[in-house]
Amino acid sequence: MGSRKVTSSEHLDWQGKHVTVAGLGVSGIPAARALHARGAHVTVVNDGDDARAREQAAELEALGITVRLGDGATLPEGTELVVTAPGWKPDKPLFAAAREAGLEIWGDVELAWRLRGPDAAPWLAITGTNGKTTTTQMLASILKAAGLRTAAVGNIGVSLLDAVLGDEQYDVLAVELSSYQLHWAPSLRAHSAAVLNLAPDHLDWHGSMEAYAADKGRVYEGNRVACVYNVADKATEDLVREADVEEGCRAIGFTLGTPGPSQLGVVEGILVDRAFVEDRHKNAQELAEVSDVNPPAPHNIANALAAAALARAFGVPARAVRDGLRDFTPDAHRISHVADVDAVAYVDDSKATNTHAAQASLAAYESIVWIAGGLAKGATFDELVAKSAKRLRGVVLIGQDRALIREALARHAPEVPVVDLDRTDTGAMLAAVQEASRLAVAGDTVLLAPACASMDMFANYNKRGDAFAEAVRELGS
Repeated sequence: MGSRKVTSSEHLDWQGKHVTVAGLGVSGIPAARALHARGAHVTVVNDGDDARAREQAAELEALGITVRLGDGATLPEGTELVVTAPGWKPDKPLFAAAREAGLEIWGDVELAWRLRGPDAAPWLAITGTNGKTTTTQMLASILKAAGLRTAAVGNIGVSLLDAVLGDEQYDVLAVELSSYQLHWAPSLRAHSAAVLNLAPDHLDWHGSMEAYAADKGRVYEGNRVACVYNVADKATEDLVREADVEEGCRAIGFTLGTPGPSQLGVVEGILVDRAFVEDRHKNAQELAEVSDVNPPAPHNIANALAAAALARAFGVPARAVRDGLRDFTPDAHRISHVADVDAVAYVDDSKATNTHAAQASLAAYESIVWIAGGLAKGATFDELVAKSAKRLRGVVLIGQDRALIREALARHAPEVPVVDLDRTDTGAMLAAVQEASRLAVAGDTVLLAPACASMDMFANYNKRGDAFAEAVRELGS
């Protein structure tokens, strides 16, 4: 972990500057508006040319912003800076042309960082393959319990530009950042940051696991107080070691086991801090009980410890950690208990859209009837099945790529009964829940943790989870 001194953010004179914004949508439109308001000549380019895009274009053109639909590949003449939506892949021809011209390419996060005022609230940043949203919301709840003005922003759905440029005054921001956003945020320097975990994801976008990890690791660059890592995931600690940070910034680990000095962990059902205490080699501070975490599944306890570490790095008292965790309610479709029917628990973790998330979900229960399948996105399932086999009472498979999971089950859990529903229609969820109920016995958990994306059957994971919950209600009626 190297040391550096970071200067304050650069604030440009935007008057007359020619900026190309790549992509309409939740990040592109606010970026275009913000830059236009500061006197820049803004041209928005967009690949799509559908009815929604034309409607959005008309609203921007009414302000005097130029919009080119159906042509996201060509760099407009005279461009001095490109600001991109985070999801645009780095290998697009537009970016190749920008690099050839020696232009900088920023994402919405970078733009927000550059536009924030001199007295702007510091950022506590969170990234990782899984658990980002929950941890960010937990952190915001803890900060609020400490009486601080804060908001959960970034990849979580609240625009960072809105948070930075709005009238609301904040003491600190809890910022969720995706690997896409970090790729396009070269000058971001957080107060403190956490990488929760690393597992293969979005490799088609990043090109390799090494590139994906490197983009995640950008969140540590220039940290002032703490780089928070997962003791159980060495790759996150390696990223801390490689980071160039401010003098005095500390590496802080979190673990589900007994913490060492400069770590947060769990001792006899208590979340404890051995990092932000006097004489951390001898002392520990009780923060909360495991039962204060909702739900108290292992991966969610890890989320709580990461959130607590960032809050403590910001100086939050121990009592606020406990109160904030007690006040926190997780979003729907994240290991959410739907109902008990005939002494069987039905749990919706539709948000488990990759194998890493599904493995964490499966680890939370002892005896499971697992509903899985969907779009695999290039994933393999052998490791997931091998690690979870002993917990499986039965499996019900749905979705386009279910055969990949069925084959892994045949290799690593041949004794587990499998129902393969050869369906990809939305009504398949009702049949899946009915089949799962036949396999389950009292004390079991029927768990929707698909380990796959939803778009083969549903508009998104929310709709998939809603279908599961509705099917459970029908079962119990």
